Amino acid sequence: MHDSAPIYGKPERQRLIASIVTRRRVGTQFELLAALEAAGCRVTQATVSRDIRALGLEKTHDALGRPRYALPEGGRRTDPREALTTILRQFGRRATAAENIVVLHSEVGAAPAIARALDRAEHPNVVGTLAGDDTCLVIARDAADAKRLAAELAEAIR
Repeated sequence: MHDSAPIYGKPERQRLIASIVTRRRVGTQFELLAALEAAGCRVTQATVSRDIRALGLEKTHDALGRPRYALPEGGRRTDPREALTTILRQFGRRATAAENIVVLHSEVGAAPAIARALDRAEHPNVVGTLAGDDTCLVIARDAADAKRLAAELAEAIR
């Protein structure tokens, strides 16, 4: 890049990303990287991935069924803990601690969305998640954390 190239800090880059995904169909991180580079903003895939999370971009589909990123409804990001509570109330069935794992049962097909919501909430007792179709395994550091987490998730389900 030469001296007249724009310099993009995090806020400017995220505004540019929001503008790009609003104006055209961008379905992958690599397409977004290319669009940013075309606008004079060179970043890594890891940075784009963090920006996507920070902006709360959602993967949707256009009228032709092609994948695309979109800003959250209303253009603002919802609180991840609030989103987790909402999805647990709608689709969660029960949470049971087993050693350092919480087994979270849900409606059929909802476990991946629950795991994603748990990951986005960045709960301090959650090390990671693994989702099947109607079951999500939530890994905690130890049995005590799993027990507390199971109680918290069960409360949100009620």
